[in-house]
Amino acid sequence: MSIRFTAKVRRGVVALTVATGLALGVAGCGGGGDGKKSDTPASASQGRGSKPSAQEGQSDQPLAELKGPNSLLLRIESAKRDSGGFVTVNATIKNDGGGSVIIPSNLSGNETEIIRNGSSLGGATLVDSNGKKRYYVLRDTDGRPLTTTGLPSLKAGESIPVFMQFPSPPVSTSEVEFQLPGFAIATIKISG
Repeated sequence: MSIRFTAKVRRGVVALTVATGLALGVAGCGGGGDGKKSDTPASASQGRGSKPSAQEGQSDQPLAELKGPNSLLLRIESAKRDSGGFVTVNATIKNDGGGSVIIPSNLSGNETEIIRNGSSLGGATLVDSNGKKRYYVLRDTDGRPLTTTGLPSLKAGESIPVFMQFPSPPVSTSEVEFQLPGFAIATIKISG
């Protein structure tokens, strides 16, 4: 084996490990509760002497809710810039209709390299209108998109957490347009 091939494989393994870690992290943050709300107000936890959670007082409002094909609803929860030069968009796709829905294949975009890797959200883009730039979902060295892949069909009312990772626009850019094929366009704020 050549050194070049070995280095390429090593980079691919590292990128796959990072993508898998991100996917598991997003899935781990997806909840898992039974969907029922507690009858006890949030402030009641303070009266029992326990410390308030880190999320108390934060808004439950999404950055955007986009309607898509087949009664799909994309709820963008966050768009966070990290120190590595990336923006990670965390969202939830929900079947807001009455029957089962297959996630459309056009969400993967139309690039051959991404389509070859199966269903994904690889067609998503961020548009910086002021900087006149479009940012596409990042890919690893093997061309796999750094986004949720292997999207399942969704039963009525079912939702799944998803993520997409993009190159970061300049720090001076705090708002971008989020675009995903078949969905409405929304302006979202980047935090961090």
